Amino acid sequence: MTTRGRSRTSRPRSSGCGGTWSPEPDPARAEPGPVAIIGPVRFEAVFFDAGETLVHPHPTFADLFSRILKREGFDVGPEIIKDRIHVVFDRFREAARTKELWTTTPEKSRLFWHDVYAIFFRETGIPDSDGLIDTVYREFTDLANYSLFDDVVPVLGKLRDAGLKLGVVSNFEEWLERLLDQLGVSAFFDVRVISGVEGLEKPDPRIFELAMDRAHVTPERSVYVGDNPEFDVDPAAAAGMFPVLLDRRERFSDASATRITTLDELPGVLGL
Repeated sequence: MTTRGRSRTSRPRSSGCGGTWSPEPDPARAEPGPVAIIGPVRFEAVFFDAGETLVHPHPTFADLFSRILKREGFDVGPEIIKDRIHVVFDRFREAARTKELWTTTPEKSRLFWHDVYAIFFRETGIPDSDGLIDTVYREFTDLANYSLFDDVVPVLGKLRDAGLKLGVVSNFEEWLERLLDQLGVSAFFDVRVISGVEGLEKPDPRIFELAMDRAHVTPERSVYVGDNPEFDVDPAAAAGMFPVLLDRRERFSDASATRITTLDELPGVLGL
C-alpha cells in the first residue's frame, strides 16, 4: 500500500550544528546522469536506512529475543516483547536528545543496549542473573542472526539498473559494513555512511549531507527511505531530500509523508 502526503517537515531548517542545508543546486556536486522522475522532480540517488528497512534480526527482534530468553529458562513469548517494543524507541529518543552517539564505540553500544535489555527485564519480571544481559547482547551482535528482507535484492537491482546511485545512511555500529558484505549486498551501494564509523547519528542532518556529498548529488535529486518518521522522514525532509516511509510493520498508518509497506512499491513511487 502506497500513500502520498507531505512530510511533517517540508522545509529545510537549521541543523543546530553550525549551519543550514540549502536545497539550491550546487553544480560542482552533481553531473547530469540517469534519473528517476516523480512529477516535476528528477532523482539521481536513493539512500536507505538499514535496520528494519534492509536488514532485520531473524526472524524478528521479538522472536529472537523470546527464543534467547526461553533457552535461558524464561518463558517470555514474542507478543510480550512486541507489547514493550516502545522501550527501544523511547531509548533512541533519549539518546538523540542527550547526543550519546551510542553507536560510535563498542563500549557505548554495549552500555546502550544493556540499558534497553535491562528495561525489558524489569517490565517482564526477569532477573539479570548469570550475565543474562551479556548473553542477549552477544546474540544481537552476532551477524548470523540477521537476514535481508525478501524484497531488498530485487528492488536494489531494479533501481541500479535504472541508473540510480544507491547508498546507506544508518544509525548502526561499525559492524554493519561486515553484515552487508556477509549478506551479499555491499556492492549495490556506492555510498555507505554508518554512524558508528562517522561519529554522526540521525537525526543530525549532517549525516545526510555527508552521504549526498560523497554521492555527488544535491538534496532535491535525492530520496531517503527509512522506517521511522522521527529519525528518517523528518530529518531527511529537513535536509531537502524526498523522504519515503517504509512502514513494514504498519505502525504509522496516519503518517503524512509518502508511505509504503513493502520495498516493492518504491520503484512505482519513483516512476520506474
